Amino acid sequence: MMRAYELMVIVDGDVEDPKAQSWVKFVSDEIAKAGGSLHGRPNWWGKRAFAYPINKKEAGYYMVVECLADGGALDELERQLRLADDIVRHKLIRLPDAEAKRRGMAVTAA
Repeated sequence: MMRAYELMVIVDGDVEDPKAQSWVKFVSDEIAKAGGSLHGRPNWWGKRAFAYPINKKEAGYYMVVECLADGGALDELERQLRLADDIVRHKLIRLPDAEAKRRGMAVTAA
């Protein structure tokens, strides 16, 4: 059954901008490889200052991706993000069905 997800990724602010933006393609490709699909375009927020230092870093590049995927299909992507040195934080949440419907992410029972 396809489920709606929202993924936020914070890339280390010390990396160069093109390298940081390459993570958008990496995440998109990994979602497709897992059998999922993007809903809309990835939302690149750019470089933002943190409210407090994280791992002695003051800023990072933010991106938000909405996608549809089977339950458990994004486990490998999460593992890769957890191990990547350039990633400061990431958070993958499954959207409740009502919120997914509100955002226009059609989730149908299989």
